Amino acid sequence: MLLEMHCHTAEHSECSSISACELVRQVYAKGLQGVVFTDHHFLWSDDALRQVRRGAEVPDHFLVLSGQEVSSAECGDVLVYGATKIFPPRTSLVDIRDEFPEAALVWAHPYRKGRQPTVATLRNALLDGIEIFNSNHTVLENSRALRDWHQHRFTAIGGTDTHGSSYAGLYPTIFDHPMKNIFDLATEIRHGRCRPFLKEIPRSGANSLVTEVTFGTKGKDEVRERLIIKEITSAHKWRSEERAHEIMAHLIKHGFADGAYRVPRPIDDDPDSMTLIEQGLRAKSLYDKLLTSNSFDGREYIERAAAWLARLHNCRLQITSPDEFLVKEEARLEKYLERFTDISHRHTRKVSDIIGALRDAERGVVQASAGLLVQGHGDFHPKNIFVGQDSQEDRSTLFVAAIDFESSLVLPCAFDVGCFLAQFHNQFFAHPDILQRYPEQIFLDTYLGNSVGIESDFLRQVELFRARTNMSIAAYLIKIGMGESENLWRVIVEAERALGHV
Repeated sequence: MLLEMHCHTAEHSECSSISACELVRQVYAKGLQGVVFTDHHFLWSDDALRQVRRGAEVPDHFLVLSGQEVSSAECGDVLVYGATKIFPPRTSLVDIRDEFPEAALVWAHPYRKGRQPTVATLRNALLDGIEIFNSNHTVLENSRALRDWHQHRFTAIGGTDTHGSSYAGLYPTIFDHPMKNIFDLATEIRHGRCRPFLKEIPRSGANSLVTEVTFGTKGKDEVRERLIIKEITSAHKWRSEERAHEIMAHLIKHGFADGAYRVPRPIDDDPDSMTLIEQGLRAKSLYDKLLTSNSFDGREYIERAAAWLARLHNCRLQITSPDEFLVKEEARLEKYLERFTDISHRHTRKVSDIIGALRDAERGVVQASAGLLVQGHGDFHPKNIFVGQDSQEDRSTLFVAAIDFESSLVLPCAFDVGCFLAQFHNQFFAHPDILQRYPEQIFLDTYLGNSVGIESDFLRQVELFRARTNMSIAAYLIKIGMGESENLWRVIVEAERALGHV
């Protein structure tokens, strides 16, 4: 069973603005099977609960129960389930336990205001559980609580701590067995047969532990909280990820917060634990979407991606230093060549010639276009572009978002375009039907049609950066042990061909 375990009603908690009936309606609409009122130092009678159920017009099988939130002497607010007496403030946990040994006592919002409970307090024998998710925790505090729960394995619940109409049922708790009353619920908690309701999906990440977390049920409004939690294990990686977070925060302020064109919203960061939290997206990568979409939808997704990039470039932002681009490019091109020289690859000479030509041409572009450099993405390709829809019933809520801004620099606009075209061709090379269905002119024409201030030699620059991206792909193939593959030779030849247009 799925229950809302912590909420306050306007009838009996001065801090709440939502009536009991409306609270029940909203929790029911979220797809939960019950709600437990936890007003401060108050217990609802069975008759009053039945009247609320009737007033809310929910089925009889939907549980409407009452516990209470007690301000304890030892650890602050505690949720008490299964006691039949109202306790005054500053009641001792020992007294509650002595009088009602079968009741369940759960520590409410213990991480609030930056508190970090010790292991001893989390495992206090007087407590039957810990509320690890709560709307009065910050996102970082909820994340710390989740980490502690996994590490120390105590009994945990989620509780929304609802006081208003906009967020009822956000952090529900799932119980393993059906229940009929508050005493059954207390028994289940005391035996540890419950847990917060969430979905956790580990994701790959270099020098980091990346977890996608989705809370609660979507209900009729399809809205669920999604987070990406990145726990960084390398100081170098932390600096890179923190920089990307700052860039996304700037983009949020320049129109990429919501609507048709977005970036994930940076939510919190903790330098001490090297943890970053950002908004999770209800979306799939452009790469995955194109593999399963019809031609009409696929074309629109590509056009939206091109329009996203044009929108970014049209902002004419310079968040990072313009001097970084050539310095970092020199280092990266040198690293690409080292991948070949380190194993004495038979194509090292050809690659050296290509990289030398790239280096000279990039310097020329930057010197000629110094006043036109803009904050770019730096790694814009189908697997870093996400397509989603806020409401599956409303096509107008379609959006495109870009992720992974670690490579973002102030650069020539053609860099991102060339990167996309090269990566698109490479990522879908094994899917010739996709390349035939979506010629690159779709992306290029849409980008040009939405851009302002395009340089006269823009298309020449695109070919330059297409070749440059092919060299990064070639170096990657060497890195993963595919140095003798046909793909490597193809990528090198394509880079050489692109340079021929420069």
